[in-house]
Amino acid sequence: MTKPGAPEPDPSAITVIPKARFARLPDPVPLFARRAARFRALAPGHDLGPYLDFLAGIASLQAEIQTGLPAPQAPAGASLAATHGMPPLDRTGVGPGPEAGALLDQLLAGARALEMPDAARAALDRVAAADDAERKVMIGNVLEDAIPFEEIAEHALVAAALQVHFARAASALTAAELRPVSDGVCPACGGPPVASVIVDWEGAGGVLYCACSLCSTEWNYVRAKCTLCSATKSIAFKEVEGAGGLVKAETCGECRGYVKVLYRQKDPALDPVADDVASLGLDLLVRDAGFRRGAVNPFLTGY
Repeated sequence: MTKPGAPEPDPSAITVIPKARFARLPDPVPLFARRAARFRALAPGHDLGPYLDFLAGIASLQAEIQTGLPAPQAPAGASLAATHGMPPLDRTGVGPGPEAGALLDQLLAGARALEMPDAARAALDRVAAADDAERKVMIGNVLEDAIPFEEIAEHALVAAALQVHFARAASALTAAELRPVSDGVCPACGGPPVASVIVDWEGAGGVLYCACSLCSTEWNYVRAKCTLCSATKSIAFKEVEGAGGLVKAETCGECRGYVKVLYRQKDPALDPVADDVASLGLDLLVRDAGFRRGAVNPFLTGY
């Protein structure tokens, strides 16, 4: 692995961009099943192989724990909120209630069968033993993107359950009603992106979408514009030499932040969460170049 060379403009951004729909909502069960498959495909021979295998198991559980659940319903006032440019899903009102709490309990129960280090199993036990007040604090930390460094493993498990809860809720919304909230903010739940994706959808090939780190909604965003501060100058792309151009870091010389971009036209199997974790080496290189990570991934907290 070598350091990337001097920043270069992204040549694939110089193209005729077709008009694309603003948002695409998640389909929760196949979403997590595909993510699990991607983690498994990335694991063999990877330096993070055991961790990727573990996350494959978590993603499989995220799909499985939805079995038998009633169809999600859009929250009251969702259409009105979207009309006024507000995220229709409320991040502040979620606690260890019937659905989110049950999802967490099922995920924890299933995760006991996964292979993991002793420290991770101890973290699982601590979450399982936590009372509602303690779980409410952990849920709040995840939703505020304020995970304590000393409790990363516990919060990653809580985040996994919340990803299912919010993906299900987002799937009940009406995509055509969603409106931009702010640059770098999910129009469905108000969350930050985990990465951006150059999609390969019919009629929208080459268009960039940000992928929400929480609910997995994807929303259209201008290419070569900083996702973090909206600057259009000093945007450059870095990648690990020999990586095939599948994942690049879009760096901003104004705010000194970066968000990864996945090029799905080159590999349709790319997943925002799985490939973000698997490309940790790119994070390390870009960080050494003086840029800060601007995206959120609960499975990469601490890096």
